[in-house]
This record gives sequence, C-alpha cells and structure tokens, in this order.
Amino acid sequence: MNKRIKGSCTTILVGKKASIDGSTIISRNDDGHEALDPERLVVVNPADQPKHYQSVISKVKVDLPDNPMRYTSIPNSILTNGTWPAAGINSENIAMSATETITTNSRVLGMDPLVAGGIGEEDLVTLVLPYIHSAKEGVERLGALLEQYGTYEPNGIAFSDNDSIWWLETIGGHHWAAKRIPDDAYVVAPNRMNIDDFDFDADDTMASADLQSIIDQYHLNPDFDGYNLRHIFGSASIKDTVYNNPRAWFGQKYFTPDVDQDPMEQDLPFICHANRKISIEDVKFVLSSHFENTKYDVYGSGSEADKTLFRPIGINRNHDVHILQIRNNVPAEIAGIHWLAFGANTFNTVVPFYANVNDTPACYKNATGTFDLNNMYWLSCTTALLGDTDYDFYVDMRNSFELEAMGAYHLIQNNTDADLANHTDVTAYLEAANNQLADESLKRQTKLLGDMVIAGSEQMKLRYNLND
Repeated sequence: MNKRIKGSCTTILVGKKASIDGSTIISRNDDGHEALDPERLVVVNPADQPKHYQSVISKVKVDLPDNPMRYTSIPNSILTNGTWPAAGINSENIAMSATETITTNSRVLGMDPLVAGGIGEEDLVTLVLPYIHSAKEGVERLGALLEQYGTYEPNGIAFSDNDSIWWLETIGGHHWAAKRIPDDAYVVAPNRMNIDDFDFDADDTMASADLQSIIDQYHLNPDFDGYNLRHIFGSASIKDTVYNNPRAWFGQKYFTPDVDQDPMEQDLPFICHANRKISIEDVKFVLSSHFENTKYDVYGSGSEADKTLFRPIGINRNHDVHILQIRNNVPAEIAGIHWLAFGANTFNTVVPFYANVNDTPACYKNATGTFDLNNMYWLSCTTALLGDTDYDFYVDMRNSFELEAMGAYHLIQNNTDADLANHTDVTAYLEAANNQLADESLKRQTKLLGDMVIAGSEQMKLRYNLND
C-alpha cells in the first residue's frame, strides 16, 4: 500500500424538520494530516467516470456499473494518494459525504480484521455516489461493497436526499451499521464510533446481516441490556476525552445550550434536538469553532493548559468545509446546493453553489500545489494564516466580512431561484449564477485580506515612534 493518509474530520447532520427551511443538511470539515493540501470543486460528468476503478492506496480493483450519474466532487489537487473526492451531490439530488474517520477496538479487530487491500476514504464517493437514487440506496450499495471488498480503515459516511439522512459506520473489515437520523434531530459526529443505542428490528436501522449474531458469538457487548454500538464496536479512550468528545460537547452546547454536559463525557448522545431551527450559518459557525466563550478557546483568555487541552473543531488542518443541502421548497432543478469554503475555517465563508451544473468556476476548480492568490483555496489559507497572528485584532473585520458576504450570496441565490422559470437552459443559467457567486466570493475574500494587511501593518513590532 502507498502511505495511508488519515483524516480527522467533524460531521454535522440536520434533519428536515430541524432545519430552518425544511431542507436536509449533511456537512463535514474535511480535515487532513497536513496543514495544507490543495482541493478543488469539480463536476464529474458520466463520460469522465471510470468503468474499471483502481485505488491508488490499496490497489483494490472494482468494476463499476453502466450509466453513472453526474455529480459534484471536491478532489485533491495533488493526486499522489488518489482522488479523495470527499463529498458531492449527484444529478438526482442525492448527497454523500465520505468520510469521518472513526474508532474501533481490539475485540472488533480480532473478530473481523481490517483488509489492507480493501476500499477506503480515497474511493467511496467514486464507487457509490454516481449510482444511487436515494439516501437509503447509498447505505445499501456501500454496505454491499464493504462486505465484498472489505475496508482498511473505520469510517462514518453520510447520505441524504430531500426526505431523509442516513449515517453509516464501518465495523471491522467487512461489517457495518447505519441509522436514519430523525427528521427533527441533529448530530455532531467527531472521530469516534458515534452510533449509540441501536434496535436491529427497527425501520430506521440497517446493518450487515450477521452483525447482531457476532456480537453474541464473540462476547462483544459490555452492557447488561440492549445494544449500544459505541460501547460494542468503538472506543472510550483517554484520547477520546480530549480529541473527540469535546467537539461533540461544544456542538451540542451551541445547538442545545440548556443541556449541561461535561466535555470529556464518553456517553454524549448521538441523536440530539436543538432549541431552535438550525440554519446554514449555525452549521458553519460550529464547523469553524474553537470553543468560543469557554476557557478552552485557543484564542481566549484561559490558561495555556486549558487552551491546549482539547482539539477544536476549527483547526489549521481544515482543507474544506462542505454543507450539502437538499431543499424541499424549490423545484428539483435547483434543490441541491453544495455550500463550500476552503482552508482553515476561521476567516472564510461558505458559498452556495448550485449542484445541477456541468462545470464549476475557475477560481474554485483550478487549485494546484503552486501558491496563487487568484485561487480560492490559497486565498482562504492565506487569510486564515494572517488572522491567526492576532485573532482579537482581526476578528471584527472577519465578522463584518462574513455578515456582508453571506448576505450577498443569499441575495444572488434568492434572485436566481426567483428567475428560474424564465430560463430554458437551466444548467447554463445555474453555471452563470455559480460564476457570479465565485466572483463575489473572490472579490470579498481578497478585500478582507487586503484590509487585514493594511490595518495589521500599523501593528507590526518592527517600528519606531520617531520619523525622519
């Protein structure tokens, strides 16, 4: 195998009755092992989808079905370790985000070892998204692939359509379990096994056929009653208490502030209910967060020990944040929205790109390994880096930028939605709207960086009070 590149992401799921506009939302920070790893927004048209797929990392070969659908994708720019498409929405408005790296335990690995030549995060979107017509069908296809080829890593994968959200977690080399997220609920999922209480006979669960029997056969259940999959197949390690659990805690604290929980708690709930309807802005805030208004804030006033104790959600290793929204109050042609931002999330904004297109804007599509401020990936990374040097000084600029930019994007989207009926070539119309959104985003992000440079120049340590 090539060197395995590990992700360390955070996922948020929002059911249609929990969102502010009745849409389903699946979202994730695509975090990597390195601080920089350029990514792009592209569309994979059917002619570009491989018929005979081979993984770069594991070398697994998979023959793919005929008649793939078009889909959006966020691949790596540098393909040394494969494409890593991360997430997308296909032409039938089915969304997929893959993957959230999760945990396992030695008892599971002794029962069903990981498969070095199996499928993994590099492959899953390519193997599944172009061929599925519902979120549930995504679970079924991925489950069959896991059983046939196995996997070399434990992962969580989200699927959505306009009606439902399903969350699948891999178990060992060939097993899996999935749960439909209640319509009125949300989920914050860090890098651990997340599914807790599980009813094998319920209509809202699916699993590999022998999963329940192997729990008993291999004595995997530590509980006296019921099946808690996190207890059975996951971990409750010291690392979880500082790396994973605090992220779930902060997200749940934001969406459900009246619930009092400990950030190190191993049994934070999987399914949660907010005290209000959840917006795109809410999701973006949590996926950019660093324990604001707590002593654990990296940029806060707590002790150095507190500020470095927990792993924040927003981190320098954010490569993209995607929020995949399938709307219910608009025509199907404009229902799929692929919200996207690049780089560390502290100084960027998500942009609502329409998914029903054949191509994407150049400044979001053409990132390479060469630094280029005309490209959104590099521009966003640069802004975040400068902001990190003096967060308190720059944060008000960031707040004004984010408020005004999101307002401008919503206005373009609202106008585009309203004028849809006057256009016969819908794809071309939406591509033009996406280009307008990208131009607006590039202009505003560039202005933010410029404003920060101008203001920050007055704060440099390399100065003297007397002039010539």
